[in-house]
Amino acid sequence: MREKLLSIGDDYWIENGQGERAYRVNGKALRVRQTFVLEDPSGNEVARIQERKLSIRDKVAIERHGDRVATVRKALVGLRDRFAIDVENGAEMKAHGRIGDHEYEIERDGDTVATISKKWFRVRESYGVDVAAGEDAALVLAITVAIDSLTTRD
Repeated sequence: MREKLLSIGDDYWIENGQGERAYRVNGKALRVRQTFVLEDPSGNEVARIQERKLSIRDKVAIERHGDRVATVRKALVGLRDRFAIDVENGAEMKAHGRIGDHEYEIERDGDTVATISKKWFRVRESYGVDVAAGEDAALVLAITVAIDSLTTRD
């Protein structure tokens, strides 16, 4: 993923470990709410990532086919770099670490769902997302985009 991805209207590709384009993040410009659409290489919408206004704390909803599948929000207590991820019909996840530096983990019930790190890349402004086997990669990537959108507004 690219670090400068969240300028208004920016589009960028997420590549797999072989350098092939796996997903495209389409930053929808000129919207009242910040919106990103995760698309497969053919341009089909996989998930919609959209900030929710009019709430006490910042949060971003992730939807598939018009249904909310997760909500990412800044944690109320604890360290600054913590996020809670409420998953519809699933166990809650949390993200913690140096999130602004792209060095963090996403966990569920103490198990690592994904590790996010810049250390794997020499290319400036890039970082990797290592998704655990059996996890929903598209959902994890959408969560990562949501976290990025929440941290770049600070």
